Amino acid sequence: MHWIALQPLCDAPPGQSVSAPDEAALRVALGWRALQFTPRVALQDEAVLLEVSGSERLFGGRDALLQQLLQPPLAISGWAQGASSLLALACLRTGVTQPSSPDALALHTLSAARSHLATLSRLGCNRWGELRALPRGGVVRRFGAELLDALDCAYGLRHEAPTWLIAPQVFEVKLELHALVEQAGALMFVAQRLLAQLQAWLQARQSGVLALQWTWFFDARRSHALGDAPDCDGLLIRTAEPTRDMAHLARLTAEQLARCTLTTPVHSLRLQSIEVTPLPTASASLLLEERLHGDSLHQLVERLGARLGAQQVVWLQPRAEHLPEHMQSLEPAGLALPRLAPRAKKASNADAAPDAALYPSWLLERPLPLALQGSRPLYQGALQLLVGPQRLELMGWAQLDAPAPALRDYFIALSPHAGLLWVYRERLTRGQASDRWFLHGIYA
Repeated sequence: MHWIALQPLCDAPPGQSVSAPDEAALRVALGWRALQFTPRVALQDEAVLLEVSGSERLFGGRDALLQQLLQPPLAISGWAQGASSLLALACLRTGVTQPSSPDALALHTLSAARSHLATLSRLGCNRWGELRALPRGGVVRRFGAELLDALDCAYGLRHEAPTWLIAPQVFEVKLELHALVEQAGALMFVAQRLLAQLQAWLQARQSGVLALQWTWFFDARRSHALGDAPDCDGLLIRTAEPTRDMAHLARLTAEQLARCTLTTPVHSLRLQSIEVTPLPTASASLLLEERLHGDSLHQLVERLGARLGAQQVVWLQPRAEHLPEHMQSLEPAGLALPRLAPRAKKASNADAAPDAALYPSWLLERPLPLALQGSRPLYQGALQLLVGPQRLELMGWAQLDAPAPALRDYFIALSPHAGLLWVYRERLTRGQASDRWFLHGIYA
């Protein structure tokens, strides 16, 4: 067996100490992150202990696994390794990465011996080897069997039975601020720490988050002074697709916090997962695949919606209509993305309309009449007809709300200065002397 002991870095401002709940939360988060490397993770005293003998080959060996453990986002203040969990923990407390000889380790590095250090020191016993050399019967009668059991486990002579860490079903972590905060934007420092812990939990659960809840708690003294002021407030963050991208969640949180106003100072911040779904890992295919860089579409839409408002970012939705000007409508993109994401994955060329490739990317709000040179339409020069005609006929029933009849021939035309255009010719009807041409769309 091979054990690795890790101690998280507690980053407190100068002159301030980290509270015990904050230290415990950091150890738990580090333990969640370690679960992606081995299921045998335990929390003991100030350290996180991992047994990696059964999984180290999956990550390229012991050294490669250790390098991945020491990478951000969670900072490590120290690490050590050994043949047993207590030996690795003792090396961590000593400040060495590996022991040269367990017999030379000081007794204060063994947790079970700490309550007996004064008595053992008077007996001239200050090292592991010196305690091990004492008569076992006398040690048991004087100090109890727990001390020798811990020593045997440290030397690998007795089986260790730690309590293994299991990631909970719901993420909920609350951190106290080092000082009262009066501006919502200043909460981002603690929010970044909570998001790093959320990422470790999501990796341990192999899941992605769809919704999370931020809650900040107001100073009770200020709240009571204002009368009916609430004790807490918060905001809900939702994403269209499950994600473990903490940079995207941090941007969404920062945009939302910038629009919030704190009624009273805040003393703590809590992050809770509301909706989580399993997230498949990335493919490890040996084939060369296209790699996308930058933000995805739903990330861009969500960031713009958080900054400008959900109603200001719209999405063109297709409609079952015959007239091109009625074939699409505007809808808030944040509402459309959850429905479009699964549809886009299942869509194929066979599902598309036969002439969908001919439609332009932008339609004019109203068709623009075009001047003619003889029988040739003009728009920033004479138009050259490339593709068409695509005939459209609409003859509605004689009802009050029925659309007007339409008889059109659509063409893709090339303008010398405006590029590709979508134009149509109104076919001759009774009482019409000549054809009329209109500009209806522009190809980006």
